[in-house]
Amino acid sequence: MGLFGKKEEGGMMDVIRCDEQEYLVWKWRPSGEANSTKKENAIRYGSSLRVKDSEMAVFVYKQEDGSNQDFIEGPHDQTIKTANFPVLSKIVGLGFGGASPFQAEIYFINLSGNIQIRFGIPYFDVFDPRFMDFAVPMAVRGTITFNVTDPQGFIKLNRLINFELDDFKKQIKDAVTKYVKHVVTNIPSDNQIPVLQMERKILDINDLVAKYLGTRLEGDFGVNMKALDIADIDVDKEAQGYAELRKVTAEQTTKTVEAQTDVGIKNLEDTQRINAENTQDTMRIQREEMQRAQKLQTEGQNMGAHQLNQQTDVAKTAAESMGKMGSGGSGGSGGGMDPGSMMASMAMGGAVGGQMAGAIGGMMGGMNQPNQTPPPTPTVEYSISVGGQQSGPFGFPQMQQMVQGGQLTKETHVWKQGMAEWAIAGTVEELSSLFAAVPPPPPAPSGPPPPPAI
Repeated sequence: MGLFGKKEEGGMMDVIRCDEQEYLVWKWRPSGEANSTKKENAIRYGSSLRVKDSEMAVFVYKQEDGSNQDFIEGPHDQTIKTANFPVLSKIVGLGFGGASPFQAEIYFINLSGNIQIRFGIPYFDVFDPRFMDFAVPMAVRGTITFNVTDPQGFIKLNRLINFELDDFKKQIKDAVTKYVKHVVTNIPSDNQIPVLQMERKILDINDLVAKYLGTRLEGDFGVNMKALDIADIDVDKEAQGYAELRKVTAEQTTKTVEAQTDVGIKNLEDTQRINAENTQDTMRIQREEMQRAQKLQTEGQNMGAHQLNQQTDVAKTAAESMGKMGSGGSGGSGGGMDPGSMMASMAMGGAVGGQMAGAIGGMMGGMNQPNQTPPPTPTVEYSISVGGQQSGPFGFPQMQQMVQGGQLTKETHVWKQGMAEWAIAGTVEELSSLFAAVPPPPPAPSGPPPPPAI
């Protein structure tokens, strides 16, 4: 680093900046000074501080009560003054007018740089929770990319004195190995992914590991995990545990399929049996309903016959009364006709006769004519074709008008529902009545009309 300017006291001022191309954390040291000495950290008040965009300068002041920091985020290019450094304003000795050197370590943190680490986890055993006797060896390889987005949190978790990026990357790598191994080992039980299918579920496993890993790297190291890429999950298919697990899994699958088939057949048989029972119940109910209806009809007919018999007995009694009119209820002698008895007998006979006729008519009507409304007369409609143009269908009243108007003749082609093809109207027997009443055309005039009579 270069030294610029000359102080009034005769000392030299420093230009504090970072010229590294690729770094995560870099410690500034003045040129020509030995490392890890107080003299190296003696920063002169009035030196120039230059911080580029996307980086941050951290001043660490060691005090008896612990360390304090000032954070200067770029872009920044100013002389160091207490107005710009809140902590510095409390440290610089006012007895020297603020011009004395102060002890501080200065670190530059790259806020835009990404660090990528490749990791490879050697074979470790994974167990299927259904078959804990068979260990399947697996290896995981991939890369992780991270950066620093919270410098203050990063500094709280990491000791910046003599910070070395390689050592830090090794700590991250060791933590990634531990976390990935933990997640992959528990995936079969926690996420119900069979061990033999884990190679095919690499994307799902990648998401599960990334979710677990991101929060822990941030909490343990203060770094932001930008990406995790598990490139390969390698299963040792030559291992005995793998072969035994495949065998027992195949047997279990076969048994499951057979059991499901048996259950399916039983369900089908049960369904057919239930359907047959439902059909029998339905037919039984229908038979009972028909028998009940027939019974009600028979009872109704018997009731009518009973009423008829009673009315017949009444009529018979009335007739006998009429035969005894001479000795009826008048109490008179001589066997003369009793007018009162005769009129009562005639009235009773007429009423009984009317009731008998009504009862017989009702019985006959109930047996022979269940529906008193006559069916409607079927409507016959024909379509006609004149000059290749089809029209209709028309009913008989419309066709009569068309015959009278000359639109429908015996030579016109007609067709109705049920006919195989078009027919000439004169050959259709059903239409013969239409043409029978057609009047002949009027005769043409033979000459001028006679003159009117005078």
